Amino acid sequence: MAALMASAVSVPAEARPATGVARTAATGCGTGVGRVPLETTQDPATGRWRLDDPVRGHHRTYDLRGATGGPGVLVTDDDNVWCDGAQQADAVAAHYINSVVWDYFLTSHGRRGVRGDGTGSCSQVHYGAAYTSAFWADDKGCMVWGSGVNRPNDLLRIEVGAHEMAHGVTAATADLAFSGESGALNEATSDIFAAAVEFAANNPVDPGDYLFGERTDITGDHVDRRMDRPSWDGRSKDYWYPGIERLDVQSASGPADHFFYLLAEGSGRKVVGGVVYDSPTYDGKPVAGIGREAAARIWYHALTTYMRADTTYHGARDLTLKAAADLYGTGSPQHTAVGAAWAAVNVR
Repeated sequence: MAALMASAVSVPAEARPATGVARTAATGCGTGVGRVPLETTQDPATGRWRLDDPVRGHHRTYDLRGATGGPGVLVTDDDNVWCDGAQQADAVAAHYINSVVWDYFLTSHGRRGVRGDGTGSCSQVHYGAAYTSAFWADDKGCMVWGSGVNRPNDLLRIEVGAHEMAHGVTAATADLAFSGESGALNEATSDIFAAAVEFAANNPVDPGDYLFGERTDITGDHVDRRMDRPSWDGRSKDYWYPGIERLDVQSASGPADHFFYLLAEGSGRKVVGGVVYDSPTYDGKPVAGIGREAAARIWYHALTTYMRADTTYHGARDLTLKAAADLYGTGSPQHTAVGAAWAAVNVR
């Protein structure tokens, strides 16, 4: 996915509803995510309900209607039952995806929003006439979704939004560069939190897994890449080697993706959430996982406390070991597992 893209999109200034404006937990039918809960507010002037989430910093969702600039139109509804067709369903999905990303970072890491300041971001759907990607516009604090070329719009997945919004978290913390090994770590950070958010959301229509780009076949026949064996895509690398920084950042992110999977789940063949995984190691030695929550907690602590713009793979090894020692103690099973998982991807 594109990351931190410069764009012509402008975002309206945040304007909080007046005191006393009604808010409610509503239900919507979202493209790619099914029937989902929403937080909305009611416009006292018109009586219409708006995709304006007061629980999450007044995150708002707008429809660009094929434009590539301008603020778009704030999405509204007359009865607060958000199931009025495909165009609205895309907006519902975007609004919901923001909520599960916000909730994950708050619940798991105590972080309030992408920038950590409690300010809601925004979402914009239907960017361009047939734009087939999504991106986080960091300068605007907005998640932007292309119109896609298919109905339903297959961009609207939890993993896509979480991946792109995690680029915003990285920009606000370590500010990893987007080239070389630091760029690979930047991309892997987004993959790591995309998987973590998807599992935490526990959405039966878009269930958690370590796959990216799956659409209709969860067994892996329609997958862009997978964390247990990144080389499955024919481009990414399972293990670090000198010169990996010359690859594109997506391909070079493979060892960090693989590290996280091994740290969370361990090596070898297993079934997680109905998906079969079989993760190898560089030296053939088995690795025991410590669980997704602990693995993500270690990565987040390293990212937000120790990583810098020029962190390399070997730097990330040292910093995640330091993070594990901070959280669990030197010599703890979690600390030992971090070293083993890095060795398993040839980072020593």
